[in-house]
Amino acid sequence: MDVVAGAVAGLRAQLAILAEACDTLSHRELVGLMAEVTAVVRSVPALEHQILARLVAETEPRRLGEASWTKVLTTALRVSDRDAKRRLADAAALGPRQAMTGEALPPLWEATAAAQAAGSLDGEHVAIIAKFHDGLPVWVDVDTRAAADRQLASLGAGLTPTELAKAAARLAAMIDQDGPEPTDADRARKRGITLGAQQADGMSRLTGWVTPEFRAHYEAIQAKLAAPGMCNPDDHTPCIDGDPGQGQVRGDSRSVAQRNHDAWLAVGRMALCSGELGSHNGLPVTVIVSTTLQELEKGAGVAVTGGGSLLPMADLIRLASHAFHYLAVFDQHTSQPLYLGRTKRLASPAQRIVLHSSVRGCTRPGCTVPGYWTQVHHVTDWKSGGATDITGLTLACGPDNRMVEQTGWTTKINDRGRTEWLPPPDLDTGRRRVNGYHHPEHYLLPDDDGDP
Repeated sequence: MDVVAGAVAGLRAQLAILAEACDTLSHRELVGLMAEVTAVVRSVPALEHQILARLVAETEPRRLGEASWTKVLTTALRVSDRDAKRRLADAAALGPRQAMTGEALPPLWEATAAAQAAGSLDGEHVAIIAKFHDGLPVWVDVDTRAAADRQLASLGAGLTPTELAKAAARLAAMIDQDGPEPTDADRARKRGITLGAQQADGMSRLTGWVTPEFRAHYEAIQAKLAAPGMCNPDDHTPCIDGDPGQGQVRGDSRSVAQRNHDAWLAVGRMALCSGELGSHNGLPVTVIVSTTLQELEKGAGVAVTGGGSLLPMADLIRLASHAFHYLAVFDQHTSQPLYLGRTKRLASPAQRIVLHSSVRGCTRPGCTVPGYWTQVHHVTDWKSGGATDITGLTLACGPDNRMVEQTGWTTKINDRGRTEWLPPPDLDTGRRRVNGYHHPEHYLLPDDDGDP
């Protein structure tokens, strides 16, 4: 390890020398230096691929203190889940491999790996080539794939990412001139709906692809509930059953897209009001919202849902008029017991509601899972004598909750009442131990932050 530390220190020293030399170089020399440094930086991922290939082949993430390799990278490198998954996918395609017998094998995309190691391709080039390979039909043979990889790697060394993308699209069309014939498996793999991040105005973008079966259901529901005059929030008494009156139809000024939106809002409300969705993590499936008594009385401000989204107070009041929901108001005390000691292991509904309001989501640093998808976690494990009291409970997503029992992670409540996650020695890289994601105001108030 001393040799590795020395080599890294040497790299830092060389960078410092280059930084000092910048003040003495001409403009032309600066451009040349930038090109040389870029080539070196482009080759660095090849070393990362080698590191990840050995780790994946020789050990398991749980032995390092995490449930998955994605978690190992997000913890050790402080990168996003998306970036961690990209690094792992790149390492699988561009890193060294081993046969079942232990024999060393070349990278899956050998030519691209060699070009990246030489500093000829950057991340954008590699992403374009990866997209090309992923889009090839399954019937394309290994030799054709390898030849295409060689051609794209060679082209990428002299083209911009935009130019390479154009060439890759043309090459894909030449290999599969008729285009892929869709199959049930292809459609199933393509399906998905994504609810985008909530914007400053509270709106969220919905995108995705739906299967023929989903569309058949959608068309039937839309024909009824998205018809003019149906489910109109502007009506004093919206029509959700039967046929709307002529006055409701004539007074409906919504666009088709707006009617579609209101129809699916009505579907969601009907499902929640039906009482047939069962329970989830100890509570009936319903909307859980936290706010303050002052904001509720003023009818102004925003509340926070169990999914982590912001809900304007006017919308909350309108939503509450349609169905029963759990609403936790901090200024009032509940008559339900919050301190159960050792009498029960499972948290009560009252405790879960309070945790939704105060914690809002998984408390492990770096985890973005909102309250709806979390479990109640004993900060001091029940098996070790932990009590089921509100002061010793917090929220954690399923994988993180299970991880504490299976690895060397521990949790505790600090003197500010916030949950700290203490990593095992192999992953203790000085990371934050308190998760402020679900309370972004904590990032803006460093004096009120309990992080080391």
